[in-house]
Amino acid sequence: MLKARYAEAKPRRSAVALGSNIGDSQTILEAAIETLAQTPGIFLEARSNWYQTKAVGPPQPDYLNGCVTLQVEILPQQLLEILLGIEQQFGRVRQERWGPRILDLDLLLFDDIILDTPNLQIPHPRMRDRAFVLVPLAEIAPDWIEPVSGYVIKELLKEVDCSDVHLLMGN
Repeated sequence: MLKARYAEAKPRRSAVALGSNIGDSQTILEAAIETLAQTPGIFLEARSNWYQTKAVGPPQPDYLNGCVTLQVEILPQQLLEILLGIEQQFGRVRQERWGPRILDLDLLLFDDIILDTPNLQIPHPRMRDRAFVLVPLAEIAPDWIEPVSGYVIKELLKEVDCSDVHLLMGN
């Protein structure tokens, strides 16, 4: 059913969260957006500012986080594969759960679909709990309806503690 529904080349809106806390994070994140924007079938719609956030998980440096919205002419699984490929291209090595990373790209939303497969869940299963995702996403897509809860992003943002998310000056 999903393949039939998304088989046509009609652009679909998607949202991706970006994060980094190893290396020159701002340069890495900017380059990752540029790489995404140059990928066939992916068109950059909007991008948030960068936010400095406290890390979740083991002790590690603060993160830089942001979000982009895209128009894509590919299926969700293909977008996930592209995101994982870009992470690898930038040297991402998956070792420790929630550990430090040079680049993290998470597929948050894909139109209004709800998808649950062994390697991909849309909406992202933890996005509603994460201020470091919701703050930048609300900046660029405040009225996007998260399809599981039925709430718009700006309403979900009111339910999380945003005290550890700070706008990076000089964005």
